[in-house]
Amino acid sequence: MKIRYFLLCILMLAVFGWMTPAMAVPGPTEQLRVTLDKIIEVLRNKELPQDAILDQVETLVRSKFDFNAMSQRTLGVNWRNATPEQRRRFVDLFSQLLEDTYRSRIRNYTYQDEHVEYVGEEVRGTRGQVDTLVVANKEIPVSYRVRLKGDQWLVYDVIVEEVSLVSNYRSSYNEIIRQEGFDGLLVRLEDKIRELEAAQSADSEPGGKAGA
Repeated sequence: MKIRYFLLCILMLAVFGWMTPAMAVPGPTEQLRVTLDKIIEVLRNKELPQDAILDQVETLVRSKFDFNAMSQRTLGVNWRNATPEQRRRFVDLFSQLLEDTYRSRIRNYTYQDEHVEYVGEEVRGTRGQVDTLVVANKEIPVSYRVRLKGDQWLVYDVIVEEVSLVSNYRSSYNEIIRQEGFDGLLVRLEDKIRELEAAQSADSEPGGKAGA
């Protein structure tokens, strides 16, 4: 009887010992590396039309960025004071603004043999930070603050050369809310998005930057 239980214990250890590594959640650096490598691969693909590049990059970014968490941290105390509809509208507009901004930059992107070096990782519970260097003509330090959501490490802030994207927007948005109210901020975001999209449409027309 003891032998049977002993063999059963060995079998359980073997099964769970084999399953544990496969079931473990990959670390934030490992997950982020996969997404960034795919983005770089898409940007380098000269056979893809520009619209396809933009769409693929947008899909990759949305899969790895937590725009809801980013929005909450950007607004800070103003998030708690906003109505559910104002929050929803802000998340939609803020994510759209970020997407239109990097779409504009991708349209003017010129490949210069950039690559990303992963230089550090810090994890504390469900929060972490991945430190990288974007190496091109010079080294640009870029850090990604992440949080674990399910089995995915999602980005909620990006720090470029020690400047936080979230903190940068928070400073300007808090001032707008103070002067014009929350709805005033939403109007400002709508205006900025229209401005960016109009500029992108002009660039894609014959004679524009994209058509030159």
